[in-house]
Amino acid sequence: MPLRKRRSYATEFKVEAAHRVIDSDRTTAEVARELGIDAGMLSNWVKDERRRDAAAEVQGDKPLDAAERAELLRLRRQVAELEKDNAFLSKASA
Repeated sequence: MPLRKRRSYATEFKVEAAHRVIDSDRTTAEVARELGIDAGMLSNWVKDERRRDAAAEVQGDKPLDAAERAELLRLRRQVAELEKDNAFLSKASA
């Protein structure tokens, strides 16, 4: 029986998946089914994200709301795309 390769997920994906549970009235199982991932793994991500939010509040920082989080993810994607474009143009001009 061949061994299955473990899938790894980007941090942004984990945070976004966790907040689909935290910011809504949907269960972990529903969101996990929707995303095609294990509910136990998503549950761990939700716990981790809740801990990070609580730690941010203790330090005096307020956690990002849904709109701020969405904007942050959009900007990170945009930066990644621009970095790819920049690398391509640097290679093309060399």
